[in-house]
Amino acid sequence: MTAATTADTPPRSPALFGSGRAAACVGAVALITMLAFEALAVAAAMPAVAAALDGMPYYALAFGGPLAASIPGMMLAGRWCDRHGVVRAAAWGLGLFAAGLLAAGLAQSMPVLVAGRVLQGLGGGMLGVTLYVGMGQVVPAALHPRLFSLFATAWVVPGLLGPSLAAWLVVYTNWRWVFLVALAVLPVAAALLMPAFAKLPKPQAPSSRQPGAGARLVWALAGAAGALLLHGAAGKRWPLLLAGFVVACAAAWRLLPAGSLRAAPGLPSVIALRGLVAAAFATAEVFMPLALTRDHGWSLMQAGWALSTGALFWSVGSGLQARLSEAAARERALRAGLALVSTGIACVALAFTWPLPGVLFAVLTIASWALSGLGVGLAFPILSVQLLKISAPAEQGRNSSALQLADALTTTAALAAAGLLVQQAQGSTWVMVLAALLAGTGALCARRVFAVGR
Repeated sequence: MTAATTADTPPRSPALFGSGRAAACVGAVALITMLAFEALAVAAAMPAVAAALDGMPYYALAFGGPLAASIPGMMLAGRWCDRHGVVRAAAWGLGLFAAGLLAAGLAQSMPVLVAGRVLQGLGGGMLGVTLYVGMGQVVPAALHPRLFSLFATAWVVPGLLGPSLAAWLVVYTNWRWVFLVALAVLPVAAALLMPAFAKLPKPQAPSSRQPGAGARLVWALAGAAGALLLHGAAGKRWPLLLAGFVVACAAAWRLLPAGSLRAAPGLPSVIALRGLVAAAFATAEVFMPLALTRDHGWSLMQAGWALSTGALFWSVGSGLQARLSEAAARERALRAGLALVSTGIACVALAFTWPLPGVLFAVLTIASWALSGLGVGLAFPILSVQLLKISAPAEQGRNSSALQLADALTTTAALAAAGLLVQQAQGSTWVMVLAALLAGTGALCARRVFAVGR
């Protein structure tokens, strides 16, 4: 009877926090929680920071600069992960991000703050790739949907409290603590992650040279320079703007997998759609607090609450996609997620345009932003899991860095365009229209993500 019972009992699903990976999972959650808090807190606090440092012309650059700097960071991290393992990239990423937090928190002028943000971007780019590759190896492939759902869930508390805490810090203490408070988490995350990363097997041929690796790094630097040129144009130097756009596109063509710029089926479409949805959501998230406080009379705290709804529903969407295992269901969820992002941001644009009473305006804005957050929560983990699924182990570092690279290039270009639009009449509305169009384009191409293997 015992033998029969054992034979009839299905094997237990392995636990995500199982033996040998619990500390790494906790460390990854701690690090992502800190990164999430920093992203949401800075987005909520930046209107006040820019006003305090008399740096409103640098507003978009304070977000686009770190994204541009993350490009060479991602390329270096991907190369190091594939050749040497994840330890080196993780150590450098943690150190650079900490230095950036310190510089931004102590800045006496907006250019110095932007420089600190650039260091954060360089380190954050390395950390993003390291977490994808390192935790993708620590955790079995069968648990990857749960892992990326956990990553999204790590945004819940920062999403609920981060913007409001940032506003509280600005109003009752000093905006500098928005940057400095995050420093306490980095040593804890490092102590939990680094031992697990050190135990991972080394790449098979760490000493072999990857053809064109040096050229890819040069193109990464060119892409960062092109992205910064987009922001440097500041709406007045159109030749400079055109040059930045050409350089950024050329860098994307050389650095991303072939076919990414046209969202070809398979890996290229994963990369392209991730860039589109990241650019759409980030652009709306960066400029919505500015629009609410400057154009609609909201307090910084109220704008922070609005951002919190998006982060909360992001985690809801991520939890929903983790329950889907069949490819057809995940494809439908991806299309629905991208459509929700586009629809939600478009409704925010309508709210900014219509002369609505205060309560109706608040309800429409917050509900629409929640809809967008739900869509991103569905789309992001599905794209992340699909990338690891179709990548060979030796290519996970390069492809993960390409995913992050697409995020950075598309988002910094969208932020530069938004920086131009926001200076025009009804500028905030046009920024939201731009973001909605980016997400809508991704929704039209969603079928291509799962096209390979049909």
